[in-house]
Amino acid sequence: MHVRIRGSRGSVPSPGADSLRYGGNTSCVEVALSDGTYLILDAGTGLRNVPAELATSGGHVHVLLTHLHLDHIQGLLFFSPLFEQQAQITIWGPSAPGVSLKDRLGRYLSAPLTPVDIRELPSHVDFRTCPVTEWDIGPARIRAEAVTHRGPTLGFRIEEMGASLCYLPDHEPALLGPIEDLESQWISGYALAHDATLLIHACQYTDAEYPAHYGWGHSAISQAVGFADRCNATRTLLFHHDPGHTDDQLDAARDKALGRWQQLGHSADGLAMASEGDELTMTPAAGRADALAAPTGSSG
Repeated sequence: MHVRIRGSRGSVPSPGADSLRYGGNTSCVEVALSDGTYLILDAGTGLRNVPAELATSGGHVHVLLTHLHLDHIQGLLFFSPLFEQQAQITIWGPSAPGVSLKDRLGRYLSAPLTPVDIRELPSHVDFRTCPVTEWDIGPARIRAEAVTHRGPTLGFRIEEMGASLCYLPDHEPALLGPIEDLESQWISGYALAHDATLLIHACQYTDAEYPAHYGWGHSAISQAVGFADRCNATRTLLFHHDPGHTDDQLDAARDKALGRWQQLGHSADGLAMASEGDELTMTPAAGRADALAAPTGSSG
């Protein structure tokens, strides 16, 4: 698997001089499988950075939505393959009682919020609710489970050729109490993240900010580090940065996170702050997730 971070911000886009290194686009991660199949994890504004050729050159693109908060679907209107007749796109998302995924997305892709209605899209789009069991996309096995966040929200685990990616961008595993005190079966997302080659995990708040945002569905830095430690992830990218945090503030948060990570007995190269533009590959034989490039950020 090859992973590209197309947007690492949370809640609302935050462009500007203070977000150049980590980026201002909201959640979107591109995953290339070994057979050329592409998975897109969430459709935040970072979706604009995904090349249109992925879906217009004969390939089938799968978009996996963790949930339908605006910062995770706002890029759909600007994903040009949706407006190409030959494009084959499947959009997967969480279930909700009494209403289809297409109809829920149609609340955004319709007047008065957008100039185009979801029913007018010319591409071949299939809307599917994620199965309650594992399923296959190309050569990968996909697993989705509900996690602690407001509204129906999924976390994903993608496995291919012995490597695994766990994606938990909006997640509050400490909602039931300190992670270090909980039994594994009571930790939200543990089954998805356990022994993951690469974990991408929420880290929206500093520890000082978290008490004022308890129950909002996001994690503090120390909680994200503690979760990665409990789950024994080989490498972790801290993700879904608060829109009010500047690059310098994120640098400071990264340093605190690394200090805590090393106190727990891990090497510094096992944890980084996700930056828009980061690229990583997973080498299952070595059980590693190696950074290939970090063009816009400092986390590589």
